[in-house]
Amino acid sequence: MSSTQPSTPREAWSQLVAGNDRFVAGKPAHPRQDVDHRDALAQGQQPFAALFGCADSRLSAEIIFDVGLGDLFVVRNAGQTISQSVVGSLEYAVSALGVNLIVVLAHDECGAVRAAIDSRRSNATPLPVNIRVITDAIQPAIDRVLLANATQNIDDIVINDVGEEHLRDTISELLTQSEIVGEAVANGTLGIVGATYILREGLVAPSLLFGDIE
Repeated sequence: MSSTQPSTPREAWSQLVAGNDRFVAGKPAHPRQDVDHRDALAQGQQPFAALFGCADSRLSAEIIFDVGLGDLFVVRNAGQTISQSVVGSLEYAVSALGVNLIVVLAHDECGAVRAAIDSRRSNATPLPVNIRVITDAIQPAIDRVLLANATQNIDDIVINDVGEEHLRDTISELLTQSEIVGEAVANGTLGIVGATYILREGLVAPSLLFGDIE
């Protein structure tokens, strides 16, 4: 296990992959969680990566990637939907903290995605307005999956197909709404990985890579 702070997007992603491998194997190292490290961090933080993920209780980022205190700058909400506060938080991680990597982490069988799908059923109970803001952000992904399958029958839709499309939308919105993030990717100082966490396996499966990742 490397204790060296990653200095490039590629190194940052490699360290997270190694940590997830340990987690999947059931052999976590629990690095940088000791009292001395905790005390040292009181003077400031230097995370090497930011993670924007679903708020699902099973997606504890530091555990999944077997990293320590101060390693990840974590932003989470239900369904990992883009908002002004999310973009601002990630811009802070890039511009003020100097992270080399943003991981956008979805997961299979996502409850927010399921709620968005179910909201289209004829007998659906109207959702509270603030929850509807989340499910509305997922609707374009549902539309594309239905179109790709040449159907309008919501019963035919596969939840994980929608989750993957929504992951694409999340990253696209981040790059569209943030000049800071887009420029950092373009100049090679920042990478973005879109990935899905497989609940039963504990595996983080990447599907979208932006910047110098590999």
